[in-house]
Amino acid sequence: MARVADAVRPRLTRVVAVARPRVTRLTRALKPQVKGAATWQYTTGATVVGLALTAGAVTVAGPWDSSGQRTSERARAVAAEQAGGADHGRNSGTSDSSNSSGGSDTAAGAPRPAPSAASVLTGLGAETVRSAPNGPSLTEVLGPLLGDPALGARRAASVVDLGTGKRLHGSATGETFIPASTTKLPTAVAALAALGPDHRLTTRAAYEPDTGELVLVGGGDPTLTAREDAAGPASLRTLAARTAAALAERDVRQVTLSYDTTLYAGTDLHTIGVNDNLARVTPLMADEGRTDDSTRGPVLRVPDPAAEATRAFAGFLEDHGIESTAPGPSKATGRAETLATVSSPPVSALVERMLTNSDNDLSEHLARHTAIASGERPDFDGAGRAIHARLEKLGLPLDGAVFKDGSGLSRDNRLSADLLTALLVTAADPARPELRPALTGLPVAGFTGTLTSRYTDGAAGVVRAKTGTLTGVNTLAGTVVTADGRLLAFAFLSSETVDPYAAQAALDRAATALAGCGCG
Repeated sequence: MARVADAVRPRLTRVVAVARPRVTRLTRALKPQVKGAATWQYTTGATVVGLALTAGAVTVAGPWDSSGQRTSERARAVAAEQAGGADHGRNSGTSDSSNSSGGSDTAAGAPRPAPSAASVLTGLGAETVRSAPNGPSLTEVLGPLLGDPALGARRAASVVDLGTGKRLHGSATGETFIPASTTKLPTAVAALAALGPDHRLTTRAAYEPDTGELVLVGGGDPTLTAREDAAGPASLRTLAARTAAALAERDVRQVTLSYDTTLYAGTDLHTIGVNDNLARVTPLMADEGRTDDSTRGPVLRVPDPAAEATRAFAGFLEDHGIESTAPGPSKATGRAETLATVSSPPVSALVERMLTNSDNDLSEHLARHTAIASGERPDFDGAGRAIHARLEKLGLPLDGAVFKDGSGLSRDNRLSADLLTALLVTAADPARPELRPALTGLPVAGFTGTLTSRYTDGAAGVVRAKTGTLTGVNTLAGTVVTADGRLLAFAFLSSETVDPYAAQAALDRAATALAGCGCG
C-alpha cells in the first residue's frame, strides 16, 4: 500500500493543482440544481475519477489492484461496503469461484460478482443542467486541432452530448477507418450484451473413472494464473489442490493426464502470426502464455499455452501427492466426472481490465465467448459475425463495419466515428446497466492503463478514452467532462499518419480542448 501511495503521490499533487479550478466551477454549476441529480452522478463521477483518486481513495485504498487494474467506481458507488468480484475487492481469501457442477455460477465463499450498475447516467433526452454546447462553437475549437497535418491524409471525428444524444460536432462520421485497439469497444459491448456482466469463465478438471484419465478442460479464461499469488484471477494451484483432494477421496494416486481445448474452433494463430502482443488463442492457458512475470504489454509467449499450463498443473498435483503422465491433447467425454472447478472474475471485471490495459488476449477470448453465446462458430470469423450481430440488435450504425478480430490487431477491421460514439452513448443508457463496464473500464487520463503517462497537464482525470495505434493509424475514443460540467462522448480516427507520437499528441490536444471547452 505504501508503495502504491509513493508511486502515485507526485501525479496526485500535479493533478490536484490542475483540477481544483474545474472542481470549483463544477460545484458552482451544481449548487442551484435540485432536480436532474442523476445526470450528475456519472458526470461528477467521471470528473472525480481522477480528482477523487487524488484524495484519500488513492492514497489509502488505491484505484488499482496488484495487477494494475482500476477499481470500478461503479462498484464503489453501488456497493461501497460490499466485496465484489476480483478486481473489485474480495470477500474471502480465495482467488476464484467454483462449483461442483462445473458451471460458471458463483459458489458460496467465492468472490461475488461485481454489482450491477445503478442508473448513474440520465436517459437520453432527460433534463439537463444547461444547454449543450452548440455545433459551430465546438467546431471552431476542434477544426484547427483536427486539421493538424500530423493526423495524416484521412481523419474523422464525432462528438456527442451523452445527456441528450445530440451530435455536437462531426466530420466524415460515416466513413470507415482501420480502428486499431478502439475495436475493443465494440468487443466489450458485444460481450456484455451476449454474456451478461456477472458471467464467469470456468476451468475444470474432469476424471474418466473407466480409464483413469484426468482431463484439464479449458474454459477460455486467459486470466487463469499459475502464480503463487493469484490476487483475483482463478488459480491453477487452487484447481490442482481441489482436484488432488477429490482424487484422494477416491483413493486415486496416479492418473493419465490430458488437456481439452475443444471449446474453440479453427486456427489459434492470429493473422499477424507469432507476435509478442498476443498468445495463441486457445481456451486453456495460464497467465496469457507469458514467459515472464508481466501482466500486460507485449512479451514473448510460450509456443503451446495449453500444454504449458497442463505441465504446470501436473507439478501442482505432484505437490499434493498425485503422480501423472506427461500430458497430451484429449477430449473429456460425457462420462467424465467434474472433480473441481475454478472461475474467472465476472465479465464486468474482465471487460474493464481489457479496456484499461488494452489486453489483446482478453479481447480475443471475450470475442470467442460472444460467438459461443450467439450460436456462431468460435473462431476468428465466427467471433466477428457474433459481434456484428450483437451490435445490430442494439440498433447501432454498422454501415461498412468489419470485424476480423476482437482486439484490433487486424488491419482488415473497419469502424466509423459514428459507430464508436454510438457505442459510448448506448453504454451510457440507464436502461442498459449491463453495458456500463464499457465506460467504467476506459483508461483514466494521467492515471490508469494506456493513458497513465498522457494528459498529465490540463485534462488529467477528466478524459477517459480507449487508444488505438497501428503503423499509420492513430485513434482515440472515450468520454470527457467539459469545463462547464457537460459529459461528452468523442471519437477521433486518423490514418496514413507518419509520426505516431506526433499523431498521438495531436489527438490528445483535441481531447484536452474538449475538456477545457465552455462551448455554447
